[in-house]
Amino acid sequence: MRINGLGLPYGRKSKRITPPRVEFSRRDYLRGIIDADGSIGYTGQGLPFVSLTTASAAVGAYLCRYAKVVTGAARQIGRSARDGVYNVVYTKEAAVQLAEHLYYPGCLSLARKRTAATSLASWERPATMRVRPPGRRWKPWEDRVLLALDDDTASAAELGRSKASCSVRLWRLKTGQVPRPEDVPPGT
Repeated sequence: MRINGLGLPYGRKSKRITPPRVEFSRRDYLRGIIDADGSIGYTGQGLPFVSLTTASAAVGAYLCRYAKVVTGAARQIGRSARDGVYNVVYTKEAAVQLAEHLYYPGCLSLARKRTAATSLASWERPATMRVRPPGRRWKPWEDRVLLALDDDTASAAELGRSKASCSVRLWRLKTGQVPRPEDVPPGT
């Protein structure tokens, strides 16, 4: 009964579980979630990663908000088409920072996850690997300019974006992959 009151629902929990609605240790909670449903290690290309697979939108969004504060890396969740779950992945410096933050010395965790998290600390970006700048979100006024000009080259010059970026965004607007500016609520 008490655990249910803290946010753990009765029955199948995978989609309905939410972070507790009372004061709790956010860092320890997320470490437990990663211990249970996450992965920590290196990709096939040797890049460090921390990931979480969850059916709960609330847990996925919570990790994204928390990790943005810790690492600065922004993620948006979306259900995978294949199995309907959320896959949240952090790589490179963001993974190293998140693992170091969640798996602090003396914390209660699975030994294999703690060992994997500790191993990420030694990763350094190779000198030949460039740092990709953060993406720029499209604003409704930019979409209006893009649709009015209907030309990726002219739009690129007008908006200070790449021709490829304008071409892809224009295609997404025309095919309904993203909402048109008139469909976006004001103030967003």
